[in-house]
Amino acid sequence: MDVSFVVSGFAVGLLVGMTGVGGGSLMTPLLTLLFGVSPAVAVGTDLAFASITKGVGTFTHRLRGTVHWDIVRRLCIGALPAALLASLSLKYFGTLNQDIGQLIRYMIGGSVLLTVVALLFKRKMLEWITAHPERQLQGRSLALATIVSGAVLGVLVTISSIGAGAIGATVLVLLYPRLTAAEVAGTDIAYAVPLTAIAAIGHWWLGSIDWNLLLALLVGSLPGITLGSYVARAVPEKLLRGLLAVILVTVAFKLIFKS
Repeated sequence: MDVSFVVSGFAVGLLVGMTGVGGGSLMTPLLTLLFGVSPAVAVGTDLAFASITKGVGTFTHRLRGTVHWDIVRRLCIGALPAALLASLSLKYFGTLNQDIGQLIRYMIGGSVLLTVVALLFKRKMLEWITAHPERQLQGRSLALATIVSGAVLGVLVTISSIGAGAIGATVLVLLYPRLTAAEVAGTDIAYAVPLTAIAAIGHWWLGSIDWNLLLALLVGSLPGITLGSYVARAVPEKLLRGLLAVILVTVAFKLIFKS
């Protein structure tokens, strides 16, 4: 087991525990840029990693009663078929193809930038939607918007492994502003479990999961997340989110513009 991967897993877990930002936004770019892991393998391994860790999180939120299963169902109606279609598309075009690898890099970079937007402006977007209740969707329109959002996230997650964390939570906040923070987190994690599992199975079928790498990341990240959750209480949230946003923007530009 490579110690550097264990240490990296710990560092990412620490940041996830401190900020609440999804591990994919950090782990996938780290594997691609720092360790030279191919984009397809980085995405596939991170999806397998996410399906395991989010499964544990869902169990906890279910016990606390903070999962809205009707919203999870709507998201999955859109996300799961989209993930299957995206996996089939990657199989058809070839994940190890150089051009496809570059496309995946661009998708990862774009997803990281979307994460930054969600990270910095989620509160302002919530304040705006709360101040304009006439703009809030209801009934069939809300259900359809949830399904379409799930489909978009399904494609995004399958290709880049990013989107089921900060981006998904922001979508839930905008569509369902009356949910509490705990309900947003619980619902977001719950729908992400079948999505990341199906996407991970697709990447396993494609041969783009490194199981030794996955084990090393899990060994490092689990204690990192635990420690980060405690440290977060002592560090100002604005400082953490600002620092993380700078890091993510830098990573995104390196992914997009690296030759």
